Amino acid sequence: MEEADLITRAQNGEREAFAQLMYLHYRTVEKFAYQCGVRLDDVSDVTQEVFIKLYRFLPQFNQQRFTTWLYKITLNTARDYYRKEGRETAKKERMNKAGQALSQQSTESQVLLFEEDRALHEAILQLDEKYRLPLILFYFQDLTYQQIADVLNITLAAVKTRIFRAKEGLKKVMDVKGGVTHGQ
Repeated sequence: MEEADLITRAQNGEREAFAQLMYLHYRTVEKFAYQCGVRLDDVSDVTQEVFIKLYRFLPQFNQQRFTTWLYKITLNTARDYYRKEGRETAKKERMNKAGQALSQQSTESQVLLFEEDRALHEAILQLDEKYRLPLILFYFQDLTYQQIADVLNITLAAVKTRIFRAKEGLKKVMDVKGGVTHGQ
């Protein structure tokens, strides 16, 4: 079944259609939230909030590109998640009680446990958000420059500039982490 049909059916209140939309996009939302800086133990909570918002606002959806809209919702939810009062304190308490909860990680998260992936992820998180997000959307979510511009509400030229600067910043961070020095 086509995604457009699922969206229309879900907008008309068909729960099975919404469940299929969730199934199609769950991993993408989870992965993007993690790449935006949501901590591993909070990814499932953020993902759940994204789909709650999606369910609430789906009747208002009228854009051409559903995934672009979904990325916007995920980005805003990830940004808002840690702003809520008491969230950080509760998270620390859960971490202390949970200890090593690695067994509950999704397969996607386990892949990121390899040393190179972890180092790259940490380096990307060190970039300023305005550079980090276009980089993630382009290289890890395979969005076009125009789609990135739509998600972030910036110009196409700004997308190109930010991706270029992100790559330069990432190279500097990776060189420092790896102990590589140039010109010596």
